[in-house]
Amino acid sequence: MKLVNVTSIQVADETFIAAAPSSVTEVVGDRANWRRWWPDLRLTVTEERGAQGVRWRVDGPLAGTMEIWCEPVMDGFVLHYFLHAEPTAGLPAEGRARGLYLADANRDRRAAGKVMSFEVKDRLESGRSVGGPAIGDDQVAV
Repeated sequence: MKLVNVTSIQVADETFIAAAPSSVTEVVGDRANWRRWWPDLRLTVTEERGAQGVRWRVDGPLAGTMEIWCEPVMDGFVLHYFLHAEPTAGLPAEGRARGLYLADANRDRRAAGKVMSFEVKDRLESGRSVGGPAIGDDQVAV
C-alpha cells in the first residue's frame, strides 16, 4: 500500500503547561526563540494566532509546514507541536539507508520539538509549586 500526500518528516507532540494560556504569546511569538530552537530552518509566518500559537512555512534543509497550537485545558494549556516536511537534500537511493536516514531525521526533529516545549514549560511555570495551581498572567516571569 502506498501512502499518498504523507511527508517523510512527521512530528506531532504535546506538552501540558500549568500556566495561563495567554502567557504563551510572548515566548512563542519571539523570533529570537525560533532561531535558537530551529537554527537551520527558515520560517515564514503564515498565521500568527496570539495565545493559540503560530503556523509557519518551513524552508532550508526541510520544506513543509510547522505549527505550535495552544489548546486551553483545565487551568493551563496543552502545547501541540506539529512538523510536516520533506528533506530538500537528496535522499539515499537504497531502501534500508533511506529508511535509516528518515528515521534519524524524524528522531532529531522530535527531540528539537521537545527541547522547545520543555523550555516553554520551564519558563512559564517558573515559581510554581509542584501540584499547585497554574501560574496566572500576573505571575509569569518571561
